[in-house]
Amino acid sequence: MFSIIGIVSIKVVGTLGADAVAAVATGQRVFFALFAVLMAISAGTTALVARAWGAKDYDEAARVTSVSLWISNGVAFCLMAPCLIFPYEIASIFGLPEVPTRLAADYIRYLSFFNVIFSVNLIISAAMRAIGDVKTPLWIGIITNILNVFLVNGLVHGTSFSPGFGVIGAALAGGVSFTVGTVIFLYLYYGNKVTLPIASAGAVTRNRVRQLVHIGYPAGLEQFVFQIGFVAFLWFIAFFGTAPYAAYGVGVQVLSFSFVVGFGFSVAGATLVGQNLGAGDNRGALTSGWQALWLSIISMVLFGLVIALFAEEIARYLIDDDEVVRLTVVFIYIMALVQPLMAVEFTLGGCLRGAGDTRFPLITTMIGLCGVRVGLAALFVQAQFSVEWIYAALIGDYVVKAFMLVYRFRSGKWQQVFIETESRFNQNPSEDKLKGERAQ
Repeated sequence: MFSIIGIVSIKVVGTLGADAVAAVATGQRVFFALFAVLMAISAGTTALVARAWGAKDYDEAARVTSVSLWISNGVAFCLMAPCLIFPYEIASIFGLPEVPTRLAADYIRYLSFFNVIFSVNLIISAAMRAIGDVKTPLWIGIITNILNVFLVNGLVHGTSFSPGFGVIGAALAGGVSFTVGTVIFLYLYYGNKVTLPIASAGAVTRNRVRQLVHIGYPAGLEQFVFQIGFVAFLWFIAFFGTAPYAAYGVGVQVLSFSFVVGFGFSVAGATLVGQNLGAGDNRGALTSGWQALWLSIISMVLFGLVIALFAEEIARYLIDDDEVVRLTVVFIYIMALVQPLMAVEFTLGGCLRGAGDTRFPLITTMIGLCGVRVGLAALFVQAQFSVEWIYAALIGDYVVKAFMLVYRFRSGKWQQVFIETESRFNQNPSEDKLKGERAQ
């Protein structure tokens, strides 16, 4: 559903030209960079909630969710400030010409007003998925996306009742629709309409915060490294002009149909691995991870093949620019080749995070993205290769990361990570219990 919304947004904005598409792609990249920090907190939420739920400690699952909301909302509020004050400076990092940079700055500024909304939505939905409730986030997402479809065209191009806001309208459509979805989440959660319980007083304790931070900060650092590497890679693409940059944005959006399948199995793997480890079933955790991986590979390869077969028709439908269409097709072909490797990164990376092993995915990102992809891109630019070679640099990235993640998951070392963390932070296990009793 979210992939469809992305396609609709690109189609609507695409009528404004390549500059507008490049601006939205840049604005979304900055948003994902900020969102990635919150996803680091949600990684700790998923791991701890799933483990507590597997151990049938439902009160602990509720307490972790409560702590996660406090931390995530605080971080989201702090991240709003630089986006409001320095949107142009942030957008200019990508090295685009003046017009798309200013458009991207507008997109970043307006979308940042909804940071806390996105935070609440992310944490509650992550906690629900961690306990196995994947249907509630689904139907709320459907409502969110349908509303987005109705809003995006009117806010971008205008209606008989209001003027169009261009690129800003795309940001407002996403923010308003997510606000409605978040209000529904809050009503269901605090109204006791879902399985996930509400925490009693005394949920915020030092040990619980330290565990969340200990598991979450490597995931946050991973996302920070990822964004740095990604910006560097996009900078090399922008070196060739707006058309290659816009083609990259369109290609990623088209292939998101395949990416989100991998994300789905990443969520499934993280949930089942965490729940099985919480129940003391290490073998079940291992089996769940491998099953999720194979299902992810099969699904992503099939989606990738279908998209590759109709790449030119899809690209031309989204934007009427011959050069952008040509480069989009090339990029889609390259990405279709690495779908099995991307499935490994999505699924096994999710499984490791679900087990609390957030450090190893960080290492793979540093080596694969920053070392291999950016390194190859720099060499290709230095050798004056065409932009198609820059696109192809990502193949090396995914080969290296897939090999590393398979090796780690096969080793089984990730099964002991949470036990070591728990023993470190719960040397005085009565602390949380005493605080809970006092609160009651």
